[in-house]
Amino acid sequence: MSTQPSNCCRTAFQWDGTPIGHETTLASNKTYKTSASNAHPKTAILLIYDLFGWEFPNLCLLADHYAIETNSTVYLSDFFGSMSVNRDYAFAGRFDKIDLKGFIAKSSREIREPEIFACAKALKDAGNKVAAIGFCYGGWAVFRLGAKEHNPPLVDCISAGHPSLLTKQDIDEVAVPVQLLALEFDHVFTPEFKSYAFEKIM
Repeated sequence: MSTQPSNCCRTAFQWDGTPIGHETTLASNKTYKTSASNAHPKTAILLIYDLFGWEFPNLCLLADHYAIETNSTVYLSDFFGSMSVNRDYAFAGRFDKIDLKGFIAKSSREIREPEIFACAKALKDAGNKVAAIGFCYGGWAVFRLGAKEHNPPLVDCISAGHPSLLTKQDIDEVAVPVQLLALEFDHVFTPEFKSYAFEKIM
């Protein structure tokens, strides 16, 4: 992952609204859980986010929206050890003040993958159909959850937007339906990567 954010990450602001879910735990991870009033009892979405952290109100509101629109229960777990980048700097566009390289080092794939796997496995073991949605940092993670190595994969389908830290091997090994949200101009998910992903996934 580049230590400089893509244009889609350079501006940020906090949405209006009050999250309707509550805090719980999932596989020992602190988790924001939110459900539609008529949620299907065995449909779950695991939302893996960017560097603003699991408690960012925008993410909680987005989780609420996904739950209502899909009649599901959405789980937003803490995969950064309660860390997040400084949002005030981000909102001001001062990414030069944020140590992205240091943040990523503390939440590398190798460090966070086991707990991400554990959360997805807990949902599957409870008998759920599970979808995983990953934005930016979460992009690589959802591909790993859908990898054939798990036999069967830990989730039933994935969606990735502006994925970072993704490798060609991750793309090669995905074994579930994929929705890929790719920006027209993205120096992280480059045109080469997009072409490779579209060819392999199609």
